[in-house]
Amino acid sequence: MEDNARVAAVLDEVADLLELKDDTFFQVRAYRRASKEISALTEDVRDLYLRGHLSTVPGIGKAIHDKVVEFLRTGELQYLSDLRNEFPAGLLQVMQVPDVGPKTAGRLYKELRITNLQDLRLAAERHQIRALKGFGDRTEENILKGIKYLESRQGRMLLGRAYPRGKALETHMVEHGFDLVSLGGSLRRMKETIGDIDILVGSADAERAMDAFVSYPQVTEVLLRGPTKTSIRLSDGVQVDMRVVAPQSFGAALQYFTGSKEHNVALRSLANSMGFKVNEYGVYREEDGARLAGETEEGVYEILQMQWMPPEMREDRGEIALARQGKVPRLLTLSDICGDLHVHTEASDGVDSIEVMAQGAVERGYEYLAITDHSVSLTVGNGLSVERLLENMDRVRQVGERYPQLHLLIGAEVEIDGEGGLDYPKEVLQDLDVVIAAVHSRFKMSPEEMTQRLLNAISNEDVDILAHPTGRIIGEREGYQFDMDKVMQAAKDSDVALEVNSFPERLDLNDVHCAMARERGVMLCINTDAHNVRQLDQMLYGVATAKRGWVSPENVLNALPWDALRKRLDA
Repeated sequence: MEDNARVAAVLDEVADLLELKDDTFFQVRAYRRASKEISALTEDVRDLYLRGHLSTVPGIGKAIHDKVVEFLRTGELQYLSDLRNEFPAGLLQVMQVPDVGPKTAGRLYKELRITNLQDLRLAAERHQIRALKGFGDRTEENILKGIKYLESRQGRMLLGRAYPRGKALETHMVEHGFDLVSLGGSLRRMKETIGDIDILVGSADAERAMDAFVSYPQVTEVLLRGPTKTSIRLSDGVQVDMRVVAPQSFGAALQYFTGSKEHNVALRSLANSMGFKVNEYGVYREEDGARLAGETEEGVYEILQMQWMPPEMREDRGEIALARQGKVPRLLTLSDICGDLHVHTEASDGVDSIEVMAQGAVERGYEYLAITDHSVSLTVGNGLSVERLLENMDRVRQVGERYPQLHLLIGAEVEIDGEGGLDYPKEVLQDLDVVIAAVHSRFKMSPEEMTQRLLNAISNEDVDILAHPTGRIIGEREGYQFDMDKVMQAAKDSDVALEVNSFPERLDLNDVHCAMARERGVMLCINTDAHNVRQLDQMLYGVATAKRGWVSPENVLNALPWDALRKRLDA
């Protein structure tokens, strides 16, 4: 639902600029809340407006309602344009640097006249920022790291943004009569960020394929149209490249255009050593030029005496040697997931009710679902006091009785304090089916302090899962620093699962850490952290991240059937 994302982004930018302007806290909070509510909608905000129901969305008062309507009608918002004109354009990018934000950007602008990233970098390198009250040398170091991190992410989009767009175009081509259609490139390998979207089509009628491709309703510009490649730009600015090959070369082209570059270089080196030549058209014997394979991707690998491997593995991390030995593991798939052990409801900062979330779990074929609203210390997440938690536990039990086919578990996402203690008293934690421990504050602790904080939390016998263990937000902030080896060993010793948070902005643990956990025998848990029922579908991004770490079902807590999970949680 692109309108929802666009409206939410506009409201967020208004909030940023109001905060930069040092406007009232309540006005800033109103726009932030409205953005969050629209992002979480399960239906299109434009449809709500056309039916006259926009004002029923929580947080949409008259002033914000009128601005949303203006944007939906015209594609622009005069109020936002006026706010932008009050500040140099480069300040918007300064605000995107991790650890800067609107308030800090405002101070830097007023006190040092910093108006863009170049100004910010120079001020940090010249140690001008540490001279300001409340700043220090560590602030400057973090700002320089943040600039480097931001620049490394420019021009790339989150997997969760790219994947639905790629699949929609894939479906569009299939509906136009093309059977051989696949995503390619880093999107097929399910990397956490994507540049352009690549699609491959196998057809003897390339011209008809190009016509179908450019007819996609969201196309706003045809950047290039050639006999075998066409590039388009979608209405939201995303570029999509489509290549067309003959059907007999589809498998070879799919392997070639999936990559990675490093995997392909290693594959071709192996092929050359065997007397073969591999390219996007097929596999050829160098001796006489005979074409030996190319129609299917499996055939390409088979002729090289290798097992086919899932695209997520193809990063030249030892997968070729493994495939040559016939030892490619059976990796986790979405169908292996038996339930979700980390979701939120309207009781804390979610949008939907317990019943709606339970119904969503049933529709997805889950055996179990854990309701894990925030604990009391996370005030920004409307955390539950002990009294509210007890009330919510009763509601979970009542809803659970109406869904006998689903084991509805009572849990909580419990804050880890600065010393590693948990938010609720022990007698409360013991009454929960699932305890997820999480860090949402004090990210700037030293690596030694943060390591000990996490070790203390993991050692608590009531903790079942450590949520989003590194705390990173992709494109916004790097994770906090700690000794991952020590934390993984502690998790293994204490039978605590480390979460792979499926939120596209998190994907935390990442694929490399998933591989570390697999190698060390640490149990993982793939959760969505869903704040509305639609976000339950984000499970596929966490599963893909685990697959990139070569994780098998036996390494995953919520791939256990109910009876096995119950025994582990009760242990």
